[in-house]
Amino acid sequence: MPTPDPSARLALWKTGIAAGDIVPILGPDSQTGSADAEGRPLPAQGRDLILAMTGGQPLSPKLMAEFSRAAMNLEFKRGRKFIERCLAELYETRAWSASPQMRWIAAARPRYVIDLNRDSVLLDLFADTPHLLIQGVARLSKADPRYRAFRREGGAYRPVDEAAEGAALAELPVVFKPLGCARPTASFIASDADYVDFITELMGGFALPPFLKARRTGKRYLIAGVRLAKDTERMIVRDLVYGADAAGAGWLVADAPTPKETRFAAQLGFEVLDAPLSAFWP
Repeated sequence: MPTPDPSARLALWKTGIAAGDIVPILGPDSQTGSADAEGRPLPAQGRDLILAMTGGQPLSPKLMAEFSRAAMNLEFKRGRKFIERCLAELYETRAWSASPQMRWIAAARPRYVIDLNRDSVLLDLFADTPHLLIQGVARLSKADPRYRAFRREGGAYRPVDEAAEGAALAELPVVFKPLGCARPTASFIASDADYVDFITELMGGFALPPFLKARRTGKRYLIAGVRLAKDTERMIVRDLVYGADAAGAGWLVADAPTPKETRFAAQLGFEVLDAPLSAFWP
């Protein structure tokens, strides 16, 4: 695998991101370094997130191995509103600092960024920038799309009327939160049932607004902070990058990538950079 040149890569990525040719895809590892006022790290995935939702009480080893499985169990026992309330309180009522990668991404002024985290850190960094927020949702009625679209202006989000605002939407930066977030109304993809429904709709093209489908054609993607060893993440990413640049889909930053990650990257045309995120964003 090629040895990354951090400074050269960052310069290339920054230019492409600002121009809208490169789309960052950020995952839980991109939040390394984010903490609250007491120095506690932001729980973005796995065991840490499960314990944050259970008040520090571990579940069975089988449930602790997968967040979506644990969330399904908690939803079954305590109800859907418990899941949404826990995640909203965790990510919205506590102030979290931004990690080095998140700050760099925001400073690059992306035209389109995909954030597979459920927190509001990136939204805080975009608070003073007019933009569109696309929020993933799951298990709605068949009449509803599997997303909600909001426009940030005047310091607040308002629902978007896609039919009336179609032309104007193409000019605004987009923050896409496929797994949901707490703003402006809490909505999260968390449990196994959520993922099944959302991935099905994503594969069918119903989890993306029409204007975003048009915008993503021919892009390159910078996957940084997302590990792709599991089927769920690979299925989501595969559909998010549909229509990527045929000459090269982009880059996957993965420290010691697994064989599954390497094969997946090769299938989609991604260059694998075998390095930790700290090699680029110390």
